Amino acid sequence: MSTNVLIAVIVVAAVVMLALAALLWAPAARRRHLRERFGPEYDRTVEEQGDKRAAERDLREREQRHDRLGIKELAPDRRQQYADEWTGVQRQFVDGPEKSVTEADELVTRVMGELGYPTEGYEEQVRDLSVRHGRTLEEYRAAHAVKTRSDAGQATTTEELREAMVHYRALFEDLLADQRSR
Repeated sequence: MSTNVLIAVIVVAAVVMLALAALLWAPAARRRHLRERFGPEYDRTVEEQGDKRAAERDLREREQRHDRLGIKELAPDRRQQYADEWTGVQRQFVDGPEKSVTEADELVTRVMGELGYPTEGYEEQVRDLSVRHGRTLEEYRAAHAVKTRSDAGQATTTEELREAMVHYRALFEDLLADQRSR
């Protein structure tokens, strides 16, 4: 076998090995990216879908939709205005806990809208928020569940309403955070 043929065989073998390594590495890298980006929402979606591939496809679709939304940053003065408004909502809690929870929900929704998130439909809100705010999404779900029960006249205790406020605050602060620092 000539030296040129031997070199060609080695080069082809190396290219094939690199291609195989890339094929094996790419799904793991995508999975790692999705886990890091979505946090606990990754595991929740896998559990809901019952199929890791379907869940990952869903999460990638969420990313693509999110990219098309044109989410923007709040100006520092707007962040401060919203923070001041939140303080007022919290202050009213003692005299009207149910009203405060409703106002907290409305305030979170207004912030989402100003950032560029669509605000119609809770399920779509959750899907859209999951891309940047997956780590506080459970907080939003918990707060929304209490608010829904309260709105329906189902018994909610002051403690549940207080916890809803805490949950809303977690998402609210995450929404107000300067995303450029992430």
